[in-house]
Amino acid sequence: MRLIDIPPVWLVGFALLAWVQARVLPLGLSLDGAVTDLLSGILIGGGIILAVMAVIEFRRHKTTVFPHETPSTMVQTGIYKRSRNPIYVGDALILTGLILRFDAVLSLVLIPVFVWVLERRFIIPEEDRLRRTFRADFARYERKTRRWI
Repeated sequence: MRLIDIPPVWLVGFALLAWVQARVLPLGLSLDGAVTDLLSGILIGGGIILAVMAVIEFRRHKTTVFPHETPSTMVQTGIYKRSRNPIYVGDALILTGLILRFDAVLSLVLIPVFVWVLERRFIIPEEDRLRRTFRADFARYERKTRRWI
């Protein structure tokens, strides 16, 4: 179950909801246009780049990427100097870009719901594990680095 309960699965689920909404219930709403296409590409590409940068940092430090596992090292370098959760920021950017790409205007409300799910389901438990495992180091890191951006 832990291998299924991971952020990419939630991202695919939310993206699928947006795609279905765009196909079944568009209600004549549209943001379709060249600017929207460009913005969606930038958001999707930026989200992928953020996630890849974060995974590279995890691999450099030889610690787990899986959110339900206890990390062996607390990563504070690279993109983690800017955000405590760059993969989740990337996921939110990807979802936003996909919603724009699908022209699923009503599904824009899914973005804050997705962020809420990420925070409750993954971020808070992860930070609690880091707090218990790395105590003072995490306390310093938490003070100097924002959760999102």
